[in-house]
Amino acid sequence: MYDVLKGMRVVEGASFIAGPICCQHLLQLGADVIRFDMIGGGPDYSRWPVTATGASLYWEGLNKGKKSIAIDLSSERGRDLAVRIATAPGDDAGLFVTNYPVEGFLSHERLAARRSDMITVRVMGWADGRNGVDYTVNAVTGLPAMTGPTGLPQDQPVNHVLPAWDLITGSYAAFSLMAAERQRRLTGQGAEVRVPLSDVAATSLGHTGQIAEVVVGADRPRLGNDLFGALGRDFVTADGRRVMIVAITGKQWSSVVEALEIGAQVSAIEAELGVAFAHEGQRYHHRARLFELMQAAIARLSLADAAGVLEKAGVCWSVYRKLSETISEERGFIRDNPVFAEQRHPAGFAYPTPGAAATFAGLGRAPAPRAPRLGEHTDEVLAEVLGLSTAEIARLHDDGIVAGPHS
Repeated sequence: MYDVLKGMRVVEGASFIAGPICCQHLLQLGADVIRFDMIGGGPDYSRWPVTATGASLYWEGLNKGKKSIAIDLSSERGRDLAVRIATAPGDDAGLFVTNYPVEGFLSHERLAARRSDMITVRVMGWADGRNGVDYTVNAVTGLPAMTGPTGLPQDQPVNHVLPAWDLITGSYAAFSLMAAERQRRLTGQGAEVRVPLSDVAATSLGHTGQIAEVVVGADRPRLGNDLFGALGRDFVTADGRRVMIVAITGKQWSSVVEALEIGAQVSAIEAELGVAFAHEGQRYHHRARLFELMQAAIARLSLADAAGVLEKAGVCWSVYRKLSETISEERGFIRDNPVFAEQRHPAGFAYPTPGAAATFAGLGRAPAPRAPRLGEHTDEVLAEVLGLSTAEIARLHDDGIVAGPHS
């Protein structure tokens, strides 16, 4: 946690990953984030992974540090209250992140009618308004046809387990909000910024050359665990552990040759084929021959011995672990990593909680905060943001328009 965005107030009305992670990034750099939910929780309030009692660890992770207000969004009064919170005055306010539909009570037009310099960042599935989530968008990218064992039929997709497009979209939405906020500082003008998962996915494929690859050539085949375009794969040690070794640059390749003591065999293959493996493309093209050499060398070493020779030579490598093993064994990933702090959350468990992934050299890092209880800050937000009196807040509670902490 840093204070570089201290004073900025962002209101969040979003579910699932992209919108909440956008605001989580802003919060970790110091922004004050107010999240409103339906009384009793929105569609992601009980989403897995959950504890034995049903508390969502997913919801805790995405919403730590945010101020939570619970509102009856099915009522006109509740919806108006949400609009008032999003559009409340302040030079560093009027910033709203949502995945609600373009039209409706949280449309930019309705918000801008209350505040002319309003900035709305809207995460969407498809740019034309079609419904879409990470996994359905990924289905059209072609990536599921490139993922998995080489023997699988082309029409048998392999879904990923990481919601990559959600995470990238959330980061891009945070970047877009900061760009819109800078424009507002320069011009005084608000904006609606729409960030569809489909466009993030499509442009990402374009940036990495994959669209051009298909247009000028063909669809990429499945490669199993082989790295595309360079040398990389998993190898099995003498004691049955798997390690990933990658050699993208010439230096990385020479380190592999040195560590595994395969220089003579590599030279023989180069002479036989008339190639030079200093060239990345040649290493990739003839990877099967090189993998055979590498696997034979790794198979003679235990994991401990392999680690020693690979580290000494400066090889780019890592060992495959379950996340539970990584948490306890991989120093600097979670254990002994200042990005994480042990924090106890409303579900009743303490666990390593991440703060900002970036480190601002020279600035003090505060520990990551705990997640809120649903509705924990209802009265605080109504009083401080909208300036409501105690009597007015009590009336909203009595009428069922808002609710306090939900356990």
